[in-house]
Amino acid sequence: MAKVHVSNVRLLQNPAPYSDEFNFYVSFDAMEDLSEELNWKLVFVGSSDTEKNDQVLEDVMVGPIVKGPNEFILNAPGPDHTLIPAQDVLGVTVVLLICTYKDREFIRVGYYVNNDYASEEDRENPPQSIAIERVVRSVLVEQPRVTTHSIDWD
Repeated sequence: MAKVHVSNVRLLQNPAPYSDEFNFYVSFDAMEDLSEELNWKLVFVGSSDTEKNDQVLEDVMVGPIVKGPNEFILNAPGPDHTLIPAQDVLGVTVVLLICTYKDREFIRVGYYVNNDYASEEDRENPPQSIAIERVVRSVLVEQPRVTTHSIDWD
């Protein structure tokens, strides 16, 4: 039986300029005190072709974890577009919120992200090189993809 049940994940600003930080409110219930901290990681998928363009935007330990409700805000910088192939900066990608306990992943929450120019003029006639300051990311928060795994909690 899982010792942690994630009850709410909410992105606090959406849509947002591409380079702005992500701020996720996370709440969860611990069924008992945990002997170790939880590791929360936010990963921005840079390209569907390879993982080498994925960026770990934040990797934090949260704890101590006590029985009952727990909550925190995960602040992570926006992705660095210069580390992503130019053809993959605009369009649809994914951001993943992953939690592990004792290096064992027990939940992954994925969101589709659409990156596009804010103005209709830029969308219809995009600049020759990416003008990242004019790009907005929109996270499809209404349809998260949640994957849970049973792990050995001891």
